[in-house]
Amino acid sequence: MTRNDLTIYDAVAEDWWSDRLRWVRTLKAMVPGRLAWFDRQIDWSGKRVLDLGCAGGFMAEALAARGAEVTGIDPAAKAIEAARAHAAQTGHQIRYDVGVGEALPYHDAGFDAVVCVDVLEHVQDLAQVLAEVARVLRPGGLFLFDTINRNALARLVTITMAEDVLRVLPKGTHDPAMFIKPAELRAGLGRAGLTPGPFTGLGPRGISLRGDLRFGRLPMLTILYMGTALKQEPAP
Repeated sequence: MTRNDLTIYDAVAEDWWSDRLRWVRTLKAMVPGRLAWFDRQIDWSGKRVLDLGCAGGFMAEALAARGAEVTGIDPAAKAIEAARAHAAQTGHQIRYDVGVGEALPYHDAGFDAVVCVDVLEHVQDLAQVLAEVARVLRPGGLFLFDTINRNALARLVTITMAEDVLRVLPKGTHDPAMFIKPAELRAGLGRAGLTPGPFTGLGPRGISLRGDLRFGRLPMLTILYMGTALKQEPAP
């Protein structure tokens, strides 16, 4: 079986905003939980924000609704098409591009913030992605992200349970070898020229009437975790 199968995002592009697929609804349901914490770190209004790994646009549209000037990028071309079509329907002015985090097609210091959720554990070259994030952030800009910890419990929950038993995610979505320990990510951020900020856990906090999980902040970083990192202003 293929692990880290990124074709799943293009395969469901036509249903991205339909709410018919449980696992896509799960991705959508994670956005409010992430933003409940992200919103405490930054005022989005008027900010130039890059949604790195935007897929069909759930996070990008939520950020646009908060008044951000949003650009989304993702390697899944069909998912990008779905994102463009939905933004046109809802009236959101969002730029969407097809591309990868290792080679962002943007000028240096072009964004006030970069958001990267459900992405870092999928990329081919984490160090290069972090370097590109640092490059496109302006001095004083903020990187906001989440990813999956690498340990036996995280593997049990995100692969054995979520993929194999509950089918909350398609089989092959993740490769546990690509999960990232918080200490590793902090070190990688530092090497890229970003100063790590607070980290916090992310996970289920309830269930909807439809039977879908609701997500929010958790105190432990054991499985899913969110964090921030700052691109420092140059010394005077």
